[in-house]
Amino acid sequence: MQILAAIALPILAGLILILWRPRDQKIRQRFVVGSACLTSVGSIWAALVLYNRPKLVLLSLGDGLCISFGVDGLACLFSVLVSLLWPIACLYGIEYMSREGGENRFFAFYLSSFGITLGIAFSANVLTMYFFYELLTLVTLPLVMHGMDSKARYAGRIYLTYSMCGAALGFLSMVLLIEHGGMFFQFGGSLQNITGHEFTLQLAYVLGFFGFGVKAAVLPGHKWLLRASVAPTPVTALLHAVAVVKSGAFAITRITWYGYGVELLKGSWAQWLILIAAMSTIVYGSWKALHTQHLKRRLAWSTISNLSYILLGIGLMTTAGLVAALVHMVAHAVLKITLFFCVGAVHYKMHRDFVADIEGCGVLMPVVFGSFATAALGLMGVPPLAGFGSKWLLATASVQLNTPLGYLGAVVLIISALLTALYLMEIVLLAFFPRQSRQLTVHVPKQARRDPGLLMTVPLMLLSIASLVIGLTAGRLEQAISRILGLL
Repeated sequence: MQILAAIALPILAGLILILWRPRDQKIRQRFVVGSACLTSVGSIWAALVLYNRPKLVLLSLGDGLCISFGVDGLACLFSVLVSLLWPIACLYGIEYMSREGGENRFFAFYLSSFGITLGIAFSANVLTMYFFYELLTLVTLPLVMHGMDSKARYAGRIYLTYSMCGAALGFLSMVLLIEHGGMFFQFGGSLQNITGHEFTLQLAYVLGFFGFGVKAAVLPGHKWLLRASVAPTPVTALLHAVAVVKSGAFAITRITWYGYGVELLKGSWAQWLILIAAMSTIVYGSWKALHTQHLKRRLAWSTISNLSYILLGIGLMTTAGLVAALVHMVAHAVLKITLFFCVGAVHYKMHRDFVADIEGCGVLMPVVFGSFATAALGLMGVPPLAGFGSKWLLATASVQLNTPLGYLGAVVLIISALLTALYLMEIVLLAFFPRQSRQLTVHVPKQARRDPGLLMTVPLMLLSIASLVIGLTAGRLEQAISRILGLL
């Protein structure tokens, strides 16, 4: 029941917000933050108390089909990550959305997305995961289209089109998985009677990889993520760091390690295909980020690249690759949400959205750009920040594969790290070290020459501290993930 309560609470809170429509801003703020915090506490409690307990079957649909929930190692990790970051995002969003309008509608869907994401995390079988996976598209669509101008409506159409195509591929993969006894998730794979059906099941897995990979922005299903950047920053931060894209990576992890199983896939054409797709996305995303001048779009390309770091680790189909991928999932979530929050703060206070426009802004917004620099260094892989440990583990796991594609994976990670340094340090250097001819105060109103309020700066400082803590404790995080997965 704890799981159902954690899932239902934010969804009901969102429904109440739509029906209630409070006009008092402070009341709405307390309701939103209170609902998010209560959900987080309930979710973390459920993850800890119900870890490895028997599954809960909520609804039986006949023929062995059911809606079921449970907590295993992967569910525990993803649910705790989501639960820790969502209240911080709500706190940031309260101040940011005060100028956007439509706050009741926005936070109604924002809270509902929290519950749906937890539904994905706690799903005990592929049918339940698929159900909540598609619900996530429906509840995040109004967030992408929040502005309701022509750009927002077009972004919504692109997002829905790509998501529906991915859903179709994912559905085919799910049907074949269930048909061969893979309904419930089980570490190592849950398929039965696969003799003589190896090629069909490998093909089904590839369909699932690219289907669920749409939300993970793997090539060629990545373009929706760029269009979704028109949404308010609290939305793009969660789309790119926690909810949608990480749900895609989570779903791929599920079908790889808990559905089809690595014994069926390892060494096959299916493994080589997904590794090539992941490596191509890593390099292409980094290269495009370097040549994109719009700040949010540059970070969007960065997300596309870094998500495939996770998919690369999953595609190695070794326990070392799996652990490395999950360590990067945690690190990237914290680092990327920080970067988007910083860019959102610049837009909120100074209405600047392009790389060239932030020249000299580091002096004017020290907390924002101090946090940006910290997260940028982490994403580049500079020790002792969060990104170093995960990239080192991924490169090591790639080399340990001892195949040409494994060595190529390590080379790809190095190339991407260099490109990441170029496209992020350009922003940091422009912000803190403007050209001599640049006058810092030109076109900057006096009231904009400061960081935003505490509701936006406190989350930035908390996330910056978190990136340092994760970096300093990367070894312990690796051991903790290995332990909850049952590898130690």
